[in-house]
Amino acid sequence: MFGEFIKQIRERQRLGLREFCLENEYDPSNWSKIEREVLPPPRDEETLRALAKQLGLKQGSEDWLKLFEYAAVDSGRIPDYVLKDEKLMAQLPAFFRTISGQKPSREDLEKLLELIRSANRS
Repeated sequence: MFGEFIKQIRERQRLGLREFCLENEYDPSNWSKIEREVLPPPRDEETLRALAKQLGLKQGSEDWLKLFEYAAVDSGRIPDYVLKDEKLMAQLPAFFRTISGQKPSREDLEKLLELIRSANRS
């Protein structure tokens, strides 16, 4: 997800791989591996923020958020904003059971629906 997303943004800006790497002091071979998802994305927030800035992503924009979310997920981590939301964290067990093929309880579904409804009101 991360590699393909970054590649799309780079190409949308009409930046070739080598040009992008030269401007930002990345090794083209390693960067190509990140875009092809052979290597994992950067993990630390400072590097991701610098990358977002280099790609011209506006802080808080949809693309900005996707960059951080995809980097977390592709690194096997839960995004920070999820970890900080106690209500959302409480629903993760039901979510994981659902994606692993286990049917959630009615109570779990009702809690998840209420959480989604309350998020939409905000």
